[in-house]
Amino acid sequence: MAAEGETLAGAVVAIDLDGTLVDTAHDLVGTLNWLLAEEGVAPLSLEDARPFIGRGARWLIERGFLAADAPLAPERVPLLFDRFIARYEDHIADDSRPFPGAVAALETLKAQGAKLCVCTNKLTGLSITLLDALDLSRLFDAVIGADATPAVKPDPRHIEAAVAAVGGSMSRAVMVGDAATDAGAARAANVPLILVSFGYTEVPASELAPDMLIDRFDQLPDAVARLLGTGSR
Repeated sequence: MAAEGETLAGAVVAIDLDGTLVDTAHDLVGTLNWLLAEEGVAPLSLEDARPFIGRGARWLIERGFLAADAPLAPERVPLLFDRFIARYEDHIADDSRPFPGAVAALETLKAQGAKLCVCTNKLTGLSITLLDALDLSRLFDAVIGADATPAVKPDPRHIEAAVAAVGGSMSRAVMVGDAATDAGAARAANVPLILVSFGYTEVPASELAPDMLIDRFDQLPDAVARLLGTGSR
């Protein structure tokens, strides 16, 4: 039986990391620009590179070099990826911070009985390192990155793995994200979708048909309650 006030007992909130929970763009784009400079390529502006975040580091590297008019041969990507990861890990939380209101919103959801899990295309180890550095790990019951799932978002198995990791049910789960990968995974998994309007996306979040679009994290607990509430969907 749920404790008094636990209106979200049995609910699972799967939340994306980069661009949804944490503003990581400065550190990620900074690492991309370091890599571009190492290869003799001009840097990209934060505004130009920001939308490429969300599909994982390989995508960021490939799209970044393409946008900088220096497309990569496929065989070069693995080595550049390794160099990117090594450098990024050393600078993972130089400027990265939770979006305003994120911590309070997640604490509210936990107090209401929800299980929280990170569902990210970032590698699991890097995700945990970032969460630890920002004192966010305490808020989550599981962290499921790109290497901890049979297939990454937008494949529904990513959400399914995250929900299973916290002992939840897909019928009482919601996905919170910022981009097409999150939207595609939620739709394929048949779970409600909440998108933030301030994240990293090549397609505006409002055009991805979320069940609810939020502009601030203080709107998240109410959005989850409206979609899941105390009963089944």
